Amino acid sequence: VQLQASGGGLVQAGGSLRLSCAASGGTFSSYSVGWFRQAPGKEREFVAAAALQNSRSYYDDSVKGRFAISRDKARNTVNLQMNSLKPEDTAVYFCAAGRPIISTIRKSSGYGHWGQGTQVTVSS
Repeated sequence: VQLQASGGGLVQAGGSLRLSCAASGGTFSSYSVGWFRQAPGKEREFVAAAALQNSRSYYDDSVKGRFAISRDKARNTVNLQMNSLKPEDTAVYFCAAGRPIISTIRKSSGYGHWGQGTQVTVSS
């Protein structure tokens, strides 16, 4: 499956963005889907995931209550609604698909398919 992330941009602190990850050559219904981000000079970190096994959503503590991941089965996309954005949310955001076990759903190594990334910049 090939993934294409979109929706990034420049927004002021407190604003919102909605990222979308589209799949081709496969369907998201067969995968857990995660969003990760990487800021300059930092390692890639987990943001959110929608698990295939139990249909639950998982979030990093830094985004809990502000971000929401959702599946759009009709469009074969997975979206990340980001509200109350902060300058520290600035990063390249990547979507990923895979079949990690629940205990490793926050680890990038559990995902075998990655999109190209979309830049999110939050100004103060």
